[in-house]
Amino acid sequence: MRRAGPFVLAVCAAVTLTSVAVSPAQAHSRTPGPGGLGHCSGTAPVLCHLDVAPGTYRVRVLLGGGARPGSTSVVAETRRAMLAETATAAGETVRRSLTVDVRDPEGEPTGPAGSPGLDLAFGGAAPQLASLRVERVRTSQILLAGDSTVCDQASAPYTGWGQQLPQYLTDQVSVANYADSGESSQTFRDDPALFPALRRHIRPGDLVLVQLAHNDKQTDRETYRANLTAMIEDVRAEGGRPVLVTPIVRRWFNTDGTLDNGTALLVNGLGVDLPAETRALAEELGTPLIDLTALTKDRVEELGPEGSKALYLYDEKRDNTHTSPRGASEYAAFVLGELRGQGLIPPRAVR
Repeated sequence: MRRAGPFVLAVCAAVTLTSVAVSPAQAHSRTPGPGGLGHCSGTAPVLCHLDVAPGTYRVRVLLGGGARPGSTSVVAETRRAMLAETATAAGETVRRSLTVDVRDPEGEPTGPAGSPGLDLAFGGAAPQLASLRVERVRTSQILLAGDSTVCDQASAPYTGWGQQLPQYLTDQVSVANYADSGESSQTFRDDPALFPALRRHIRPGDLVLVQLAHNDKQTDRETYRANLTAMIEDVRAEGGRPVLVTPIVRRWFNTDGTLDNGTALLVNGLGVDLPAETRALAEELGTPLIDLTALTKDRVEELGPEGSKALYLYDEKRDNTHTSPRGASEYAAFVLGELRGQGLIPPRAVR
């Protein structure tokens, strides 16, 4: 398997759109700028909205500063985890920076439009926001092509691993999640809002992660391989770097406590072993591979039939396919580990 070259971290000069100072207790501010008016209000959470055009934005925040200890997390747009909960002692402040992909629609490409502009929520056990600065930038990107197990899910508790990935990354790279519920390798290629839209936003050096299998239930081997091959070739034609990702497992146990069955391991109705075909294609085309099937299989089997329920929505929905926030976070961490371990992103891109 060919290892890709160094991750290109080309960041153009930033143009400040707005700088907002807010009180940790009751945040409310508005500052005019080229993108419009920025607003923050509330206490738990502190909600901020900035009227900016679609694009990539670096968000610099100063957290803490209150008379009591604080604990603040950051979520952007459609429930994207941007910063894990960060503790501050009484009177202490910490600076953090993150990068948000603002697009329309803001969540799933075929879903509701959401609200225009940039929305940020500062939550956690004791959220404290002292200041906020937003600027439009150009960073390297990780673009995601996938299904409901990857996408920015609008409604809790459903959570895709792509929705949780940004919290592990620094402001040197943005995550643009084009994954969409219900898509197969064929429908993702065909819908103008999906792969064609993603392709238009690829810049040289960008990573494009492709995980499509869950909805290829009746896709024959030749068609599946042809669809993945076409996407790989199109990404390369734009100067991007494709990465194939095998699908997360379904939580479907055998009586011996293993997942060694076609339902769990995504063997479709025609008998096509979709992860195996993805692995073989990656080898044949010299494409980096993240074997998320193997990684998630090991984790689910490690936790067992009872413990693994927390990774999925079994208790809430009797759902053994879609992940909970915890499961999506763990699976996003697996993706991050592989990106770093294979040299696809440098250490400075990891928070």
